[in-house]
Amino acid sequence: MNIMVKIFFLFVLLIRGMREIFFKSPASGKLPLLLLLPLASMSQVNVQNNGVLYISNSGDIIHITGGFTNASGAALTNNGMLYISQDLSNSQASMATGTGTLFLNGSSLQTISGAQTFKTYNLVTDNTAGFLLNNNLSASGVHAFTNGIISTSATPNYMIYEAGASYSGSGDARHVNGWVKKLGNTNFTFPVGNGTYLREIALSNYSVTGEFNARYNGSKTPNHLSLYNPLVLVDTFEYWTINRVSGGSAQVTMNWDLAKVPFPLLMLSDIRASYWDGTFWRSIGGSATGSVLSSGSITSNSTSAFNTDFVIGSVSWVLPVKIIRFQASRTGDNTRLDYVIGNELNVDHYEVERSDDGFRFRPVATQQAFNRNGTELYSNNDNSAIQGTAYYRLKGVLRSGDIMYSAIVTVSDHDRELYVLKNPVSDRIDLVASGSVTGLYSYSILTTGGQTMQTGTINISQAGVHPIELRSAMAAGSYMLILQNANIRLQKMIIKQ
Repeated sequence: MNIMVKIFFLFVLLIRGMREIFFKSPASGKLPLLLLLPLASMSQVNVQNNGVLYISNSGDIIHITGGFTNASGAALTNNGMLYISQDLSNSQASMATGTGTLFLNGSSLQTISGAQTFKTYNLVTDNTAGFLLNNNLSASGVHAFTNGIISTSATPNYMIYEAGASYSGSGDARHVNGWVKKLGNTNFTFPVGNGTYLREIALSNYSVTGEFNARYNGSKTPNHLSLYNPLVLVDTFEYWTINRVSGGSAQVTMNWDLAKVPFPLLMLSDIRASYWDGTFWRSIGGSATGSVLSSGSITSNSTSAFNTDFVIGSVSWVLPVKIIRFQASRTGDNTRLDYVIGNELNVDHYEVERSDDGFRFRPVATQQAFNRNGTELYSNNDNSAIQGTAYYRLKGVLRSGDIMYSAIVTVSDHDRELYVLKNPVSDRIDLVASGSVTGLYSYSILTTGGQTMQTGTINISQAGVHPIELRSAMAAGSYMLILQNANIRLQKMIIKQ
């Protein structure tokens, strides 16, 4: 095809209202050989290169508003800017990388196919509809994630970053859902995810230059109960795969982000990087940074165990949140609600609820959780009047959305007629009773941890002061007195001197 024929074809395309194709001949005098199809289309231009397409310098621009095919016998060199709005196919072996930029900027899904890897220096992916790699796509310079998810086929095909290549702009809506290949020996974070969230994994401190492939597995971790000492658990919500084609050892960095994927209740200091050896999940050590309540990361010790899966593990359990004690006591016109929480972690808040009939509850106080992974003591007040008996329970709302409830406790308007005379106490507890609360009562004295220290009965036969003698072996500290019969219940925190 001579130069006059090509000029004629371009002129026909332009005057028929088609999108622009900008073309510049190389300064060297080489003539590009193009077959432009189809001439009858009014919406797109599909281009197939069967000869030499040479985009000579950074100022040269070609816009292809349709698909582009680079045939097996063709020769493409891009030192300028090549825009492609539809599918891309390459069958040219040993394609020159060039020094230019490939722009994939369509508005519908763009498929990259062909028999040979398509190579570019810089790459811009800008298509909210995304990209499907049925062939390898290689970048040697900088890849700019602008819009769209890159999905790779299960063959697999790869988004390839050559030695020295980098990328920018990755995020939840801009990453690779599938396989990423990295060559070289520079630290690299693989921009992988599941098509909804970016869930990166990184390699650093390579022992030698190598070639590694990685992907994110957004599904339940397999064989999660097959653990090698000292691991006691692994994260069941997500894991990654890293395969080594060549190279040596490196360090692996994984991360967690509760805003995207659930993460188990772990102690930060006990988190370890782990890999699957074919039989067990094994620790490869490392130290974690961040917060188990939000996000963080773990970097392993140097490892040569690749061609396998990687997951975050732990060398200790974190016990579930537990309501150790919930109690209510009435003083004058005020009800005091005291509660003790064990293993507190990932709790959003607590709600103290009250009912006047034992069935219908309403919140009367809200308490934010400390989440220090220990035992916490809280107290709230209900200043509302009581007629007869009031019922209280504690509602704990976890960050996962789960709910936990305490047992129901009661207070009554009789409480003002039965109370502890003085507090702190020394060797006995003096109870003051009116004539309306006489009767036989059972009592228990408990530690703040719930251990029973003393039990017994006391007969309040008349109004006045009635002592409960304390055992001499009872150490100084805080205790809970629970005094009750069929109609009346008194709960009171006692301080023994």
